[in-house]
Amino acid sequence: MKRPLVLAVAAALSWSAHAATQTIRYEMHAENGKRIGEQVVERDDDGLTRVRFIYKDNGRGPELTEQFRLGADGTMIDYTVKGNSTYGAVVDDRFERKGDQASWQSTSEKGAKAITGPALYVPLNGSAEMASIAITALAASPSGSLPLLPSGTLTQRKLDEVDVSANGKTRKVQLFAQTGLGMSPQFYWATTDAKPRLFAMVIPGFMTAAEEGWNSVGKVLAERQKLAESKMLSDLASALQHKLTGLTVVKNTRIFDSEKATVGAPSDVYVLRGRISAILPAGAPVRGAVNEIDAAGRIMLPGLFDMHGHVDRWDGGLNLAAGVTTVRDMGNDNAQLQQILDEIADGRLLSPQVVPTGFLEGESPFSSNGGFVVKDLPAAKNAIDWYAEHGYPQLKIYNSFPKAILKDTVAYAHSRGMRVSGHIPVGLRAHEALDAGYDEIQHINQVMLNFLATPETETRTLERFILPSEKVAGLDFDSPKVKQFIARLAAKQIVIDPTLATFAFLKQRDGDLNEPFVAVAEHMPPDVKRGFYVGTMKIADEAAQKRYEKSYAKMVDFVGRLYKAGVPIVAGTDEMAGFTLQAELELLVKAGLTPAQAIQVATLNGARYTRTLADRGTVTQGKLADLVLVDGDPTKQIGDIRKVAAVITRGYVVYPHEVDKALGIVPFVKDAPMVKALAPVSSNLAEGGNDGALHRFTGSSARHHH
Repeated sequence: MKRPLVLAVAAALSWSAHAATQTIRYEMHAENGKRIGEQVVERDDDGLTRVRFIYKDNGRGPELTEQFRLGADGTMIDYTVKGNSTYGAVVDDRFERKGDQASWQSTSEKGAKAITGPALYVPLNGSAEMASIAITALAASPSGSLPLLPSGTLTQRKLDEVDVSANGKTRKVQLFAQTGLGMSPQFYWATTDAKPRLFAMVIPGFMTAAEEGWNSVGKVLAERQKLAESKMLSDLASALQHKLTGLTVVKNTRIFDSEKATVGAPSDVYVLRGRISAILPAGAPVRGAVNEIDAAGRIMLPGLFDMHGHVDRWDGGLNLAAGVTTVRDMGNDNAQLQQILDEIADGRLLSPQVVPTGFLEGESPFSSNGGFVVKDLPAAKNAIDWYAEHGYPQLKIYNSFPKAILKDTVAYAHSRGMRVSGHIPVGLRAHEALDAGYDEIQHINQVMLNFLATPETETRTLERFILPSEKVAGLDFDSPKVKQFIARLAAKQIVIDPTLATFAFLKQRDGDLNEPFVAVAEHMPPDVKRGFYVGTMKIADEAAQKRYEKSYAKMVDFVGRLYKAGVPIVAGTDEMAGFTLQAELELLVKAGLTPAQAIQVATLNGARYTRTLADRGTVTQGKLADLVLVDGDPTKQIGDIRKVAAVITRGYVVYPHEVDKALGIVPFVKDAPMVKALAPVSSNLAEGGNDGALHRFTGSSARHHH
């Protein structure tokens, strides 16, 4: 008889413990409806809060467990988080505030600060509950802003309010924009009670994270959020894009010839309605120009190409400030990208031009959930037809794509006039993707896996990063199999998009500054700079660290070997817009290219493999005026590529120092060549336009000159 009694007592005790705990669940769903994560928040009566957060897409994502208490002002007084970050690095972060003394420690940093009044601590890896705490605390702040720890200020303003309904229930929710973290606003939907908290986080075209039972309202919230965001973006575009009306002359510039990889004699370049109308020796007579930009001897580059972007609506400023005037988008939500392309065409979005690539993935637990996710050949052909009809020049195939239909899919894309590139689908190696007809391979790790993977290697998980990190160090690049593969790439002119700067994370030690961002860290907003020190990979010990460093150095060297063998290379990022492309060019130089050859890769090759060489890639009369003026000489010192003084594209001039200031970045160039209006000069007296009146008196509106 005792056992049931014990169970009953235990049940009663556990019930009373749970009765004192408030639980809020959030579910995360990809745009296609697939569940990709959850967050469970349990708050005890005594104020202790526990959070379980897990998010997985594309075979990776963070898993975190948090515990914290809030003070009377709604900000944290103690906090811990443990778990793993997106690529498996250990997360162990703690914060404590006693009175006016705050201290924090993580695997990559340690600090303390005296502070009076409320302040929000920002963990390096935190759950969405951190946004919820900020929403509540900022709503209670009379100014709508609060200091951040370790540094910075977070500001919140309300943009919208709407009633949403799901499962027979209706709620009023409000949209907040928070600024002060990162270089673009963060948008959150919150409850409208006295202490608002997170209701949903919507990333239009990608995912909705919402309170349990409310995911179906994501589409309504996304549309309203995009409208509110569009207003902010069009304001930014009108402030930072300066329209060039009439004929503009860019005087006294030395043009980088991207075909010969040389710099020419001083020239004057004429720009009219977004195109180059003439190139003359410097000092030639100016006839009828209305604007002048004095380049003062600066080097002019053709606009740079980032050949591996995943664009969003806030990337444009970072790209343009880095001299990137064309981005090849390598996979996006299709509807979202179409909207971006429309906004760029209308001049409502601060952005380079975008060349879209159609994303094609297969169904699996590891799928990346953008573009089209398919099971069979008819579905793959349907996706290719959609992309071809929307003018996409290229298809990108992803990790989970079914290998059985790969060859037929590639052939069909080719029949629709598209190039084909991608990751190597699971179970295959790069040489088999070439057998199937690939024109290009993305990422240096995908190339290296050709020598390391077996048909059983699970390349849809972190294994695709771990295996090259472990094994490339011991790979003999002079072995016949490696040499034969390089020779085949060269013979078939297979393009390699190595994204070397992105893969620097393979060897980054937690607490060290990630190599691609060393030159820019001091210019960044504080929270962005902090992020550069956070290690990504789980590196077991010192011996593993040495192996990973050697493997990465050999990957850089391998790209140099490819280039010398005549394999076409393109420069892409797949990381932070703008700055990463500059780092990519530095790494190409490290691989053995000259600075001029690296710039040639980012200009001529970019245009060639986006099929836009007819109007981009060189500074030539008749082509688009996508022009970049730089201080210093990046053809001799590649680091000078960061000193972009002015960018002309799409009929606008954009000044990086203005973009940098707007995004909280310390500018890289102080003295920019500004537009100066010239006194009107005409080849002739301008004729008026009152043709209707002329017709009344003469019976003809033609101004005859017989």
